Amino acid sequence: MLAALREPARLGDLRAADWNLLLRVARHARLLGRLAEDVADAGLWSTVPERAARQLQSARTLVAHRQIRLTWEVDRVLWVLQDLDVPVIVLKGVAYMLAGLPAARGRLASDVDLMVPESDLAAVESQLLERGWIRGAIEYYDDRYYRRWMHEIPPLRHAERDTEIDVHHRILPRTSRFHFDPALLIARISRVPGGRAYRLAAEDMVLHALVHLLLEADPQEGLRFRDLVDVADLLRQFGKDPAFWDRLLVRAEQLGLGRLLYYGLRYTAALLGTQVPAAALQGVASQGPVLPLRWLMDRLIPLALLPEHPDHPRRRAAFSRLLLYMRAHWLRMPPILLFQHLGSKALRRIGVRSLSRPPIAVEERFQRR
Repeated sequence: MLAALREPARLGDLRAADWNLLLRVARHARLLGRLAEDVADAGLWSTVPERAARQLQSARTLVAHRQIRLTWEVDRVLWVLQDLDVPVIVLKGVAYMLAGLPAARGRLASDVDLMVPESDLAAVESQLLERGWIRGAIEYYDDRYYRRWMHEIPPLRHAERDTEIDVHHRILPRTSRFHFDPALLIARISRVPGGRAYRLAAEDMVLHALVHLLLEADPQEGLRFRDLVDVADLLRQFGKDPAFWDRLLVRAEQLGLGRLLYYGLRYTAALLGTQVPAAALQGVASQGPVLPLRWLMDRLIPLALLPEHPDHPRRRAAFSRLLLYMRAHWLRMPPILLFQHLGSKALRRIGVRSLSRPPIAVEERFQRR
């Protein structure tokens, strides 16, 4: 998988058995569409076995359909909100599509991620609910958890199109140790060319991709390899401007995301061969962890990040995914709130619903902090 992404021209040398394994890994990593685009750009269709070519073409068709569908969903959201004087900021995959960035090539997005100022959040949600979007079934505790602590409201789904939208008011939970004022992001947004939506500044798009990569771990999937590919694509595109790298370092320091940038530059360069200027690597070196922790992360992150052989999963990779999942939760909220939250989830799993309401004393202590 790494070789295919780093040197697509080598795909022409693969045997049928190699293609079989590569397609399985790419599908699991949600990079099958991206692989198809690399084959097309390299002019290698004639070298691909027929059955593999069919799967790649099917992936291209699915990506094109999904991108059209999500682009239309954004259009409908903007139409519904046109009477509100609210900047609607597209995030992640939809932002890459509407901005025409290479990171959108073959990218299979599943939903629409938007951000609006928190002061306008209630009006936006009310307008969407009045015009066809509905809330899914959600327990009282989960709804309250979203609204009090998280960076978004519970997902909304259109009643007819069945397309999901996530409405954010920041890119990090309120409780995150990396939390910062979202007004800093909104102050630098720009309108998507030819549209009514907005997108984040180039540096902020990279940092948001790193937030999603390093702070959204999954216990089964680990760190999402596709997110690292997003980071690499954004760096290659924006990094064509030599001044971008200095702006990126300054912005990461301003937002308190220097440690995430350190990891992002380190692993995109090491794993995907992204050309990062030496000055940028040196500039972010001071944000890195102490040597023992760096040694540990250099072993955990690749294990949790890189796709495994589908027939031969490794216990140490599963253990790495679990450790980084625990790390993500540890960074997501203060210890007392984390233990209370995990305890409430455990109680609900065994059917104890009456104890799922968070103690007010815990909330008040956190608010005073």
